[in-house]
Amino acid sequence: MDAASAWLVDLPPTMRQSCSAIVVAVVVLVGFGTVVPFAGRPLAELNAFFPSLDAIVFVTDLITAVLLFALFSISRSRPLLVLASGYLFTALIVIPHALTFAGAFSPSGLLGAGIQTGSWLFIFWHIGFAVALLAYAVLRKQKRTKSIFTTSALTAISCCVAGVFVLVCGLAWLATAGATLLPPIILDKTHISGLVVYPVWLTILICAIAIGVLLVGRRSVLDQWLMVVALVSILDMVFSGLLPTVRFSVGFYAGRVLSLITSSIVLIVLLAETTRLYVSLARSNAMLQREQNNKLMNLEAMAASIAHEVKQPLTGVTTFGSATLRFLGQTPPNVERAVSAVNKMIFAGHSAGQVLDNIRALFGKAELAKDQIDVNKLSLDVLGTLDTDLRSHRISSSISLAPELPPIMAHKVQLQEVITNLIHNAMEAMDSVPDDYRVLKFVTELSANNTITITVEDTGPGFDPDKLDAIFDAFVTTKPHGMGLGLAICRTIIERHGGRLSASSAIPRGAIFRVILPRTN
Repeated sequence: MDAASAWLVDLPPTMRQSCSAIVVAVVVLVGFGTVVPFAGRPLAELNAFFPSLDAIVFVTDLITAVLLFALFSISRSRPLLVLASGYLFTALIVIPHALTFAGAFSPSGLLGAGIQTGSWLFIFWHIGFAVALLAYAVLRKQKRTKSIFTTSALTAISCCVAGVFVLVCGLAWLATAGATLLPPIILDKTHISGLVVYPVWLTILICAIAIGVLLVGRRSVLDQWLMVVALVSILDMVFSGLLPTVRFSVGFYAGRVLSLITSSIVLIVLLAETTRLYVSLARSNAMLQREQNNKLMNLEAMAASIAHEVKQPLTGVTTFGSATLRFLGQTPPNVERAVSAVNKMIFAGHSAGQVLDNIRALFGKAELAKDQIDVNKLSLDVLGTLDTDLRSHRISSSISLAPELPPIMAHKVQLQEVITNLIHNAMEAMDSVPDDYRVLKFVTELSANNTITITVEDTGPGFDPDKLDAIFDAFVTTKPHGMGLGLAICRTIIERHGGRLSASSAIPRGAIFRVILPRTN
């Protein structure tokens, strides 16, 4: 079944929905018990009250019927079609009931009404609705395949509307021009005949059977509330034909109020559930939109990360290639330095391929194999690779490596990438200061808490204190052409190694980055 109607017809009620139905039923029963002792007490004749009540019932039942027909057009469920027809029947039959009510629009009522007309229309109204409830309950118990219409929804709805209209017209004629064919149930303007108990008991019996059928087996949200509707309808008929002995009594008016409640319950449930579904749909749509945006951001981040990380080894290839040509062009050619530059160029080329594998692992779920790494040796390899860049930026280096550092378990390329990125950031930061102040400090040490610390310190302009907490966020950068991904990726790598990457300001100026990694036991 389509999701638009699944909640109404097939979805079991939640605990909250069940409690709400029970509360409404209890409140109605308490009100019924409170009014019963005074049911026979006569009150003033408020003839204008009944057309007003009928007008409210007409509007509520007509809206309910339209909503149920709309749900039927989606689900093609026979029970919904029958129930919608039942609500349409009550909406239409209250029109002649209001017009023929004695004392409302004329002393004896319109349409040639007699003293029996209003009461018989009231009985037809309630019997017809009770039959619709019972038909819905019986059809609900049929197999799913047998309760689906295969013909056009518009055709089925049109036939039901036409059939209900003809039925209402026929009953209106029977209660007016054909009133002599019906047994009298009204003795005079204030007293009710004892014969009224038979159609009243018939209506009560039909409603009770409908409740019993709905109670058997699996119930839906609509089934639950229709049982409440049937209960209220039973109490309505008790007030209208069993307890009071006179018209216009407390029970007589109470029965009309219960008729109003009967017509309103399903409409309120339909509106509440439709609103809930709309909110749920809007929330789901917002979540879907957010998920799409997140995927686009992830793709953007991955593409930017690839460009950012691959750019470094490719730059190294270009730099070392240019150096090789320069060394070979000397007289005599400096073959030794050219060979060294070619080796570094080959290393940078391999690094580009490793970076791609590293990024794939970084954005994926697979864990790359880790090996025992000598932090000092790895650091010297990176510093040696970047030596030409340091000299081209006219940066002096201060390197302090702790002796006999224990190995750590790490992925070599990822850790190498972190150190390279931090040194590159330091070099770029010092481009804005005079040459004499450009100093890179690189320190490794074994901390007392059984961790190894790598420190990269520069003498650049340092951090803006207001932005210090955000420098590791993706797409946050202080560089004019930066992507804001380098530090975010470094932090991700270090955290996946069980470590921590932090930043602080140097004194008197500059920035300090510390990588803290757990040592191998």
